[in-house]
Order: sequence, then C-alpha cells, then structure tokens
Amino acid sequence: MALFVMIIRKMLQNKWLVFSLFVGIIMSVALVSSMPIYSEGILSRMLKKDLERSQTVTNQYPGSVYSSFTFPSNRPDRHLSMFDQVDRVMKNDAASGFQLPLQEQVTDLVSASLRFKVENDPEPKNKFSATFKSYSNLEQHIKLKDGRLPSKQPVEGVYEVLVTERALVEFDAVLDTVFVIEDDRIAGTMKIKPVGVLEKASDDELFFRFGNLGDMNTSFIMPFETAYQLMLQDRLIPATSAGWYTVMDYSKMEYRHIETYLSTYNLIRTTLLGQVTLYQMKLDAVAYDTIELYLVRAENLNLLMWALNVPVMIMLAFYMFMVANLIAGRQKNEIAVLRSRGAARWQIIASYLVEGLLLCGASVLLGPFIGAMLTKVLGASNGFMVFISRVGLPIRMTETAFLYGALAALGCLIITMIPIIMATRVSIVDHKQQMARLVKTPLWHKMFLDVIALALAIYGLYTFKRRLEDLQALGLNSTDLNIDPLQFIVPALFIMGSGLLLLRLYPWTLRLLYWVGKKWWPPSLYATLIQVGRSSSQYQFLMVFLIMTIATGVFSASAARTINMNTEDRIRYGNGADIVMDVTWINDAPPPPVFGGPPEQSVVQPAPEKINYLEPPFEPFLELPGVEYGAKVFTKEDAFFSAGDSNGTVTLMGIDTDQFGMTTWFRDSLLDYSLNDYLNLMAGETDAVLISRTLAEQKGVEVGDAIQLGWEGVSSQPFRVFGIIDYFPTFNPLPPRSLLQSADSTEPAGNAPMLVVGHLSRIQLQLAMEPYQVWLKLKPGATTAELYAGIEESELSVTNIVNTKEDLTLAKNDPFLLALNGLLTLGFVISLLVSFIGFLLYWVLSLKGRTLQNGILRAIGLSVRHLIAMLAAEQILTSGVSVLLGIIVGNVASMLYVPNFQIVFNPSSLVPPFIVQIEEGDLIRIYWMVGMMLTIGIGILGFMLSKLRIHQALKLGED
Repeated sequence: MALFVMIIRKMLQNKWLVFSLFVGIIMSVALVSSMPIYSEGILSRMLKKDLERSQTVTNQYPGSVYSSFTFPSNRPDRHLSMFDQVDRVMKNDAASGFQLPLQEQVTDLVSASLRFKVENDPEPKNKFSATFKSYSNLEQHIKLKDGRLPSKQPVEGVYEVLVTERALVEFDAVLDTVFVIEDDRIAGTMKIKPVGVLEKASDDELFFRFGNLGDMNTSFIMPFETAYQLMLQDRLIPATSAGWYTVMDYSKMEYRHIETYLSTYNLIRTTLLGQVTLYQMKLDAVAYDTIELYLVRAENLNLLMWALNVPVMIMLAFYMFMVANLIAGRQKNEIAVLRSRGAARWQIIASYLVEGLLLCGASVLLGPFIGAMLTKVLGASNGFMVFISRVGLPIRMTETAFLYGALAALGCLIITMIPIIMATRVSIVDHKQQMARLVKTPLWHKMFLDVIALALAIYGLYTFKRRLEDLQALGLNSTDLNIDPLQFIVPALFIMGSGLLLLRLYPWTLRLLYWVGKKWWPPSLYATLIQVGRSSSQYQFLMVFLIMTIATGVFSASAARTINMNTEDRIRYGNGADIVMDVTWINDAPPPPVFGGPPEQSVVQPAPEKINYLEPPFEPFLELPGVEYGAKVFTKEDAFFSAGDSNGTVTLMGIDTDQFGMTTWFRDSLLDYSLNDYLNLMAGETDAVLISRTLAEQKGVEVGDAIQLGWEGVSSQPFRVFGIIDYFPTFNPLPPRSLLQSADSTEPAGNAPMLVVGHLSRIQLQLAMEPYQVWLKLKPGATTAELYAGIEESELSVTNIVNTKEDLTLAKNDPFLLALNGLLTLGFVISLLVSFIGFLLYWVLSLKGRTLQNGILRAIGLSVRHLIAMLAAEQILTSGVSVLLGIIVGNVASMLYVPNFQIVFNPSSLVPPFIVQIEEGDLIRIYWMVGMMLTIGIGILGFMLSKLRIHQALKLGED
C-alpha cells in the first residue's frame, strides 16, 4: 500500500506531464479501438443499402431463403422420415440461427403431376394435368374472392381444395365442380372439389414466393394437414418435393450477423445434402452473394484503416516517447540517487511499471468509448476536413474493440517504459556527465533511420510506378476503389525520412548562419543562435512533430481531394449531364411477339424496311421544376463512315451546339481550347462535324476532309471535318489493349473507339429521325424529388433516368471513401492536438529550466522586450523552420505519391485522365489551424516570460 501511495504522490508531482502522457495513451487506444467499431458500423449501413438496392433492381425480397429437395421416386417409404428430419432442422436450428427477426416461415409440399377429369364426363379428351400444392398457415395470409375455406377432412369422400382465379380458367371449371383423379399412380378412386377462390390478403404479403401467385395457376391448393397425411403418412398421393420458405427482416441485418447467416446457410445445405444429392436439392438465398462479398470488403477495409492510421500511430508513438523521456529526464537525478543508495533496477522499473499500468488500464476502460465518438466523426465526413449531416452509423461496442484497445495500451506501455529502462542504466556519475553535455547525437541519426526510411520510400515509389505502367500498358483491371494500403504507409515513410534527414542537416545550417553574421547579429539573436545551435538535439522531437504534422496534413488533403475530385469527374463525364433521360417515341414498329400465348399472338410480324418515329415535344422537359438548361443528344453506336480510302464504324452524336454547351459537364483542361470554342467552331456550318483524335490517327482523316456518314438502312450523306478533339462528354477514347501488344509500344492500338459529333438538325433532316436522349442541367439547390414529381405530374413517357447526383451520393457513401476521408481528417486533427500539447509542454518545461539564465539576462540589463525577441527568434528557428520544412516535404510527397492513386480507378480505362488536386482552400485551412496552435502557444510562453521576476531567479541561483 505504501508503494502505491508513493507512486500516486510521484504522479501528482508531475501531474501535467502525466496528464499529457495519459492523453497520448488514451488517444492511441481510442484510435485503434475505433477501427473495428467503424468497420462494423459502416459495413452494416452499406449492407443494408445494398440489400435495399438489390430489392429494387431484382424485385426479390433480400430477407428470403428458400430451400427444397426432390423426393426419390423409388423410395416412397423414406419420404416421411426425410421430411421430418429436414423440417426439424429448419424450424428449430435454421430459423433461430440467422439471428434476425422472423417474418414468415412457410413449409410447402408438392405432388407429382396427375391426370384429372370432371366426374361423369364421358369425353376422354377433356382430361388435364395438375398438381397438388399445400402451404403451412396459408389461411392466415389469404382472403377468399369467392366460396369458402376447404375442410381438412374429406366430405362424403371428396377432398376440398382452393384454386386461384386463373386456375379455374385453366381447368375450364367453376367452384364445386367435382374432379376425379385418373392416374395409374393412385390406388382406387380419389375425388376433389374446389370450394374457394383465393387471393392475397394484402399486396405486400411476404408469405408468397411469387407475388402474382403464378406458381399456383395449374395446381389445386390442399390444406397442409391433409396433404401431409395423403402424401407422406398414407402415401396415397405421390409426393415430388418439399420446400421451406424463410423470410426475415433484412433491415435489421448488421455486419455481425454475416457469420451466423453464412453458417446457417451452410447448415441448411449440409442438412439437405444429407438426404439427397446435389442435383435433387435447391437452396436459394437472395442476399447470399451480397453478404458473402462483405467478408472480403471487411478484410480490405480493416487493412486500409490500419494503413491510414500508421502515420498517426507513428506520431503518437513519438509523442508518448517524448513525454516519457521528459518524465524520465526530470527524474533521472532521483533514479540515479536511488541506484546509488542500493535500489535494484527491477524495483525502480516496477514502480514506473505500476504507474504505466494505471494509465493504460484507465485508457482501456475509457478509450473504446472515445473511439465510438470518433466513429461518429468518421461517419459524417464528406472530404478532408469537410463534414455534413448524415444518418449516424449503427455503433456497437464489441469485444474486438476492447481487445484492440488492450493491445494498443500494451504497445503504449512498452514505449513509455523504454526511457525509464534506459534511465535506470545510468549511475549518478554518468548522469552528471550527461547533464554537462548539451550536444549529443540522437539515436535515429546513429542508426541512420532517416536514410533507411527514405530508401524504403523511394523503392516503394519505384514499385508503384512500375505497377501503374503495367496496368496502363497491358490493360489489366483493378477492382473499383482498390486502395492499396501501402500507398499511405510509403508516403509516411518518405515524410518521416525526409524530416529526419533535414534535421540531420539543420545544425550545419545554423552554424553557417551564425558564422556568416556573427559580427553583426544583435545580442538577442546571437544568444539564440548559440542556444539553438548548441542544444539542437533538445529540439529534435518537437521539430519532428511539427514537420510530420504539417507534411501529413498537406499530403492527406491532397490525397483525399484528388481521389474525391477524380471520382466525381469520372461520374460526371461518364453521364454527361445532371439528368439523362430516355423517352418513348411513337413509331410504326411491329409489337414484340408474345411467346407462350395463343398461336395467333406468337406469329412474328415482319418489320418494315424503315421504322418511322414521331418526335415528342421537347418543351415540357425544359418546364420541369428545377431545370436550368436542356439539350437533345442523339447517339448512334453502330454508324459507319467513309473518308477517302478509309472507312469503318464510329459512334455518331447529334447535338444542338448552343443547348449542349450550356447543359453538359466538361473539364476544361481536357482539350487545347474550351469545349465551347469547339462548339462555336462548328456552329456556323450545318455540315460541320468534330472527330475524335482516335479517328484522325487510325484512319488518317484531317481537318477540312470530307466524310460520309450513315448507318444500316440509311444512305450516307456528306459532312466536313472542322476540328479534332481528344475527349467529348461520355466518349471513352481508350482502347482495350491486347495482352499481346508490347507494353513499350507507342503505336496506336488500331481498335480504339472513334467518335463523330455533328448537328442534330442536319442528321434528322438528311439521315433519319430516330430517338434521342434528353439531357438536363439542374439549377443550384434544385432537388431530384421535385423533378421526379414534375415528370409524374406532366405524365411524360420516360423509360429510364440516369441521375448524376444519386450516383455521386452512392460513390461518396462507399465505405472505403468514407474511411479515407474520415481517417485522414481524424489523423490530422489528432496529430495537431498532440503537437500542440507537445509544443506547449516542451516550451513550458524549457522556460522553467532556463529560469536562472533568463533571470541573469534580466539582471544584467536585458529588457523584457529583448527576452521576448529572443524567444520569438528561437521559435522561428525551431517551430517556424519546422512548419516551412513540413510544407516543403508535404508538397513534395504529394507530387511524388498522389499520382499513383490512379491505380484506384482502373488506369487502363480511366476517363477523364487522372489529375492531382491540391486545393488552396485545404492548405489555407491547415495553415490556419497550425498558425492558431503556434500563436496560442507563443502567447502563453510570452505571458510566462513577462511574469519573470529577477529576485526569483537569483533566489533560485542561491538555492
């Protein structure tokens, strides 16, 4: 107990240092523990959205699982036991195994197809085939359109059944018609009678696999208890299959349910395979493919998060080592005295270990909850240092989060104990000698860590360049948003190595500066240069902090902005405008054949030689709410051209130049001149066209050449080439390179897509009138909900809509982009926080340690103004230089490493080309935050210096 009290007292004596160390430990624990919390939260949200989107696209309910097997026809004696065994597993294990709210669980039985005829009907040709089907608890999910519910027992020897309205038509019968089964597989005579017509109780019933009840249209629906007895127990009717339809509330599905979902899926599969062969079973889980993919996504996301957190973890490790070193430095005299008085090293280390365990234990308890708060920040990020109001992530404290936190705390404990262990190796004599030596070489300079880090970073850069060249040259693909974690670790090594290398050279720069002006420097600057030059190793930690903080911030801002902007540009370029709509045109084309209908409907009518279209009015689209501009855009993918001796297939686009230029989105830097200049060039002549550079290079067509254009069924007409363009909205000029083509080949591939852009009016007049797309540009602040409501209100016949805003939102909600933006922002803020604490802590302790020196300077006549000038000069030579070096290193790292992020976007087919974005606003935001940090810190130090009293310093000297 006495030892514990001593440790607490010692911590209170250095409360600010201990508190600073605790901040570093708890931030490390929070940062690491936030990774599994964020990963589960964001994947849960994305899983739900993907399942909702899957339901919209496929029209299948994602929470449904249907399993069935076919009974072996040669072993009817086993049918009952097979069914009961599987049914027991499905109802007891599988239903609860998914760990999701159960909405429906349906068991069905299906008989073999049997021959029926109306009782007492002498015409043998009136026989028809049908099956018996039964569903458990069917009565609770239907309503009767006519008739009544059937009895579960035969009535006067007749079994009662239900039918759909369509089935009555198929059987050419009415209710209460008695049918007789005439089939060799039925012993004796069996009669059935439909007594009711069923329909769904409500349109949103999840009970039925097929919403239109189409699977019941050739079947008699028998009560489940009756079917169970006749097909399985008494074996009077041959059973064909049994199925189990389980419906769960997928909106409650989270990432933590994935493993149980997949294990239950495998349990069902194993159970079915235990009864029948693979070809006799069916297992259809609508969400299975989507859910299985998330295990891979989780691994990739965790890897990315570790990579993004590596620079921050390095910063925190530096910070904790610095604070622990300051604590050890202040107590080295005490440690040396204890060692000289006979205390063992392990006893001293044990006392500090207990102190570390207290801090780390508290961090493990509090850190994960702070990590959960950090997760909310990550979920609201929409860019580097940009936050928006977004639906919160589903946050859940997990055992994994506390395990990660405990491991992080263990790492922090090891880091903080290193200076203590080193301090216990020093005797009191060695300690006094070290205090007299202000200049000593830092450990990382002795071990050449700067050179090693730079070498690894340069090798990583070389590897990235080669990989990028291979992807571009060979046409290899990378998956969407495939962010390589090394793309963040390698630049962090470059930043750290560059910073340490510059600090290796910095003392020589100071000596040169001192030597150049030693005859002219004022006393304050002279003293500062001597102080900083002779004690340069004391500033190393602080300068490394600032360099890495600024450089990491600049690189993070550039990386996030580049990936975000290129993602947006790719979507906007590929779509062409805010809204792209396909519209129905009235035409004289024959209707498509109806297969499976009456013979007269299945006859394919011959198509006319030329289909005539009636153009719908365009003005209603311009009058839709929120629309600023609109354009007609005609695209013919398989048009053909001829120019001189060359000919081939091209994509032909027809536009109205004025409307198109105001409606479309286009990056100005893609062409030699602005897009509007090219549109104005062709606006004066109706036969003017623009051609792609791929067409000009592959076919030898030049400006001024005549070119004939047309397509199948349409005669070619003459046009003139007025300009050559590299890019045009929606046009991808990159060819799919053959793997046989040399990676070093500079010759055009010869199969690159080609484009011709002409006037829509001339194409319609001289070639043909065919449907075009409607492109719309929305006003700032306009919502797509208003637009959709306007389309519905105007009753416009729109068949398809491409919404760029929705595509952008979908891209920004990608868990990898969210993690990228959030963690880069979070990492910078944490780095800034620990740098501020380290900056303030170091200088406060430094000023306190130099109280006697400053007091003597005041006593010999140096004014407070000159003392503050000395402090300012010292700050410029340390903090100011660090900020400048951080800016330089960060920009160099951005220029070298950010271009490699185009690997993220499939570089072999990336359009528009990848560009590095360094937004001035992002840098101003970084510099403003760092400037505020330094200003506050210097203000506090200046205030402390102004309160210095000469008699206090002299009294300290006497002591």
